[in-house]
Amino acid sequence: MAIRVMIVDDSAIVRQVMQDVLAKHKDIQVIATASDPLFALEKMKANWPDVIVLDIEMPRMDGITFLKQIMGSRPTPVIICSTLTEKGADVTMQALAAGAIAIITKPTLGLKNFIVDSSSELAGAIRAAAGARMDKMRSTPTAPNPAAAAKADSSAVARPKLTADAMLQAADNSAMIPTTERFVVIGTSTGGTQALEVVLTKLPRTCPGMAIVQHMPEKFTQSFAQRLNGLCAIDVKEAETGDRILPGLALIAPGGKHMLVKRSGAQYFVEVKDGPLVSRHRPSVDVLFRSAAQAAGKNTVGIIMTGMGDDGARGMKELHDTGAKTYAQDEETCVVFGMPKEAIKLGGVDHVVPLDQIPDAVVKAK
Repeated sequence: MAIRVMIVDDSAIVRQVMQDVLAKHKDIQVIATASDPLFALEKMKANWPDVIVLDIEMPRMDGITFLKQIMGSRPTPVIICSTLTEKGADVTMQALAAGAIAIITKPTLGLKNFIVDSSSELAGAIRAAAGARMDKMRSTPTAPNPAAAAKADSSAVARPKLTADAMLQAADNSAMIPTTERFVVIGTSTGGTQALEVVLTKLPRTCPGMAIVQHMPEKFTQSFAQRLNGLCAIDVKEAETGDRILPGLALIAPGGKHMLVKRSGAQYFVEVKDGPLVSRHRPSVDVLFRSAAQAAGKNTVGIIMTGMGDDGARGMKELHDTGAKTYAQDEETCVVFGMPKEAIKLGGVDHVVPLDQIPDAVVKAK
């Protein structure tokens, strides 16, 4: 049975082009389009969609208000279609916090050609959203943690699927000299923005340092990190080359870049660099995990969380084989049990735990 999709966008061109490109995918059916949320609500009374593709800035009712109304009455997978701007990034973070599943970026110029070129990416996002378990989406805090307040391309699917070999060699599994500081690497995708918020807002400032890949476009990760920084007792920032991995600090890989762990003596830092898509993603969890296996081995704790696909599964196995302790989020609490499932199948996971036990796994990594 085809996935029923509604497109809500005030641009007639966007609505028409999206409808045309999605018509080429037999498993997807656009059942309706609407120029604003009020028209959408009227149409949804007769035929409720499986997935909604939603613009943010629209007349009569903005996308955020509409999204909150949907999530409050009948939670439905929503993909945000947002412009790739700093302002768009900030508003989209609000949408993710309100329950949106994923982000599709669109340029301000050359929009028609971009949508055509990105049709496989759009279709893939719709398939992922249709498989999401909306009962596992959590409402997010509207106010910061008190401790936090005290702190002064075109379609990736059509391209060859590269492994982490495209960025760095595999770890040699040699004995790794222990260091006084251990750290945590985390990888996540669909459903991960809310899951990370659940985890990071529960961590004390004394927790181990973290390097995190959340699949997200460029420009959006900075807003995501800033939002988390305002909610958490720990510090959260978008990573830059040379940032040290320190207790009480979470480094978020920038969208559109890979993040690698490096070692200097007993200290660890990150390197942010360009490179090809790995496991069809940039940043890639496989790249982060392999670099951690290579630089730190058993001095690392690896955690893989909710997400579609298999990015991170091979890297998790490599971490596991160096003696690192590894965790996967369980199926019951995942929005999409794809990435954890693949890591478990490869034999790279020591412990499968629900989302609410992941903060404890981070704290115990010391």
